[in-house]
Amino acid sequence: MAGITGGELLVKARLREGVKYVFGIPGGQLTTFLDAIHRVGRPKGMEFIMTRHESAAASMADAYCRVTGEVGVCCGTVGPGALNLAAGVAAAYNDGIPMVVITPQVHSNRCYPFKGSQQQLDQVGFLKPITKWNALVHCWERIPEMVQWAFRAATTGRPGPAHLDICVDTLFQVREEEGVKLPPPERYRPLNPPSGDEEAMDRAVELLLKAERPLLHAGGGVLRSGAWEEVRELAEYLQMPVTTSVSSRGILPEDHPLLLLPKGAGAIFAESTADVVLCVGCTMAELEYWGRPPLWGDPEAQRFIQVDIDPQVIGLNREVDVAVVGDARLVLRKLLEKVREATGPSPERITNTQYRQAEKEAVAALEEASRSDAKPIHPARLVREAVEFFGREAIVAVDGGNMGLWAVNGVRVYRPRSFLWSTDMGMLGTGLPFALGAKLARPERPVYVLHGDGAFMLNNHEVETAVRYNLPVVDIIGNDRAWGMIKGAQHAAFGGRYIGVDFGETRYDRLAEAMGAFGVRVEDPKDIRPALEEAVRSGKPAVIDALIDCQVNLEPPLFQIYLEVALMGCDLSGCNP
Repeated sequence: MAGITGGELLVKARLREGVKYVFGIPGGQLTTFLDAIHRVGRPKGMEFIMTRHESAAASMADAYCRVTGEVGVCCGTVGPGALNLAAGVAAAYNDGIPMVVITPQVHSNRCYPFKGSQQQLDQVGFLKPITKWNALVHCWERIPEMVQWAFRAATTGRPGPAHLDICVDTLFQVREEEGVKLPPPERYRPLNPPSGDEEAMDRAVELLLKAERPLLHAGGGVLRSGAWEEVRELAEYLQMPVTTSVSSRGILPEDHPLLLLPKGAGAIFAESTADVVLCVGCTMAELEYWGRPPLWGDPEAQRFIQVDIDPQVIGLNREVDVAVVGDARLVLRKLLEKVREATGPSPERITNTQYRQAEKEAVAALEEASRSDAKPIHPARLVREAVEFFGREAIVAVDGGNMGLWAVNGVRVYRPRSFLWSTDMGMLGTGLPFALGAKLARPERPVYVLHGDGAFMLNNHEVETAVRYNLPVVDIIGNDRAWGMIKGAQHAAFGGRYIGVDFGETRYDRLAEAMGAFGVRVEDPKDIRPALEEAVRSGKPAVIDALIDCQVNLEPPLFQIYLEVALMGCDLSGCNP
């Protein structure tokens, strides 16, 4: 039997996991790996997607996973390439996204400890804090084993990135393939996650059935496990409202009568006054206000059931009354079975009407602003035009910053895995790479980006990647010529004194055209819809450079009104559930 390189063995091990795309930038140390993708991988459906920056490669792999539920794979070159990957890897780590990261390392006889090689870097140590597991691979025979370790670590428990640092001589080494074992995934890692303790679930059902104002709060773990149907069925059966973390939007369509918009007035009303909370797949971190009053109920009065696949998350920020360690989908399915055995369907609760009314009143001002004909363009108008144009089937990627906050408030999500935002890292520059990863995953669906000009410029070079791979996403820039969120903070603190936040004039539409994309500048709100139509009609990746009202953009709506609702309190003592 002919010999094969370590790079080819690495590809064959990944084919066993069904890897379709590897995102990254080529390097000399990766030559045998990339060649094997071309020769061995492509006939079996594997492609290398070359980006213009390694952080974008990690973000594309991240988005591909968020949309498909499959493990994302990315790579970068030795030294600087590994450094550039880190931002995207960290964002995936914080949001619990399963990813396998590959970095080549200098020769095995010159590393750990290093001897002064060019581009040397302790990549294992550098990436260790932002990966679940990582290891050095310095032996050809151990490549399959290490790939198995990586996928096992990335996919079990709370998902996250795993990292393989592979010496260049190991990738180039040629050995006989005979005797190499490449078993299928079910032979080396668990494919069936834990389904929860029966006794704990019985206690959870007892609390839910006694509740007058139950609430189901769903986090990213619900999306990772594909548990949206179970959420819908249990919520409808018990007529309990559903709130979600910002990152897990789309678990229920956002026009479902039981769904309350994340961090909206109705959601905070429900979260602060529920007598029993069923929290599934959510760490209750900062954007959940750590589960604390006044946005949530007093732990001494509000019963809290927490379901998570990671036992270390349970009770981390909020005391629990019942803890269930298990996969969100499997646990919710069992809870639904137990509830159906114990009782019939619940009638609609009067409190649900009150929650919806609070939400309706709170969003009225934003909806009015979204109809504004003012020039420069009101950010809310820009968001509304995009949402209405792309419709219910669209996937939207949102960057951080003030334009991201307008988007978070104005976007409506109707399908699972259709809202992409680096929530826990709050990282700028992910918007366009997220959209490209999503378009590769779901080419039949419209994909668009909403972000500011600062976020766009952090990865604007990926417009060329979109053109090269014919990925017709529409990138919508709310152009305020500034780092809007920081300028807003300075505005609040210092009045009219701004330091280091303003940009010069840049024609982002012409920048896009220079890379082969469609570009258009929009200054009048009545021209937004025609620009969107022309962008889609072009069949190309597109950039819409929309000049928005700089002053309005200093104060986007997020928590101000909603916090007031929560802090003033809501008396439900006279309600009959």
